[in-house]
Amino acid sequence: MPTKNFLSSDDKKYLQQALKIETRPEVRKKILIFLLENDGKNYQEIAEFLGC
Repeated sequence: MPTKNFLSSDDKKYLQQALKIETRPEVRKKILIFLLENDGKNYQEIAEFLGC
């Protein structure tokens, strides 16, 4: 079972801001994966969300 809310609120805000300004797609995808894992999504749900 995924661990929910493992990121601190500061880390989450930082990643959300980075997601808005990052231009490299591979980095944006990794940031999004961290945020989705933090929301409690499992790997299968994340893969379906990302379409991979």
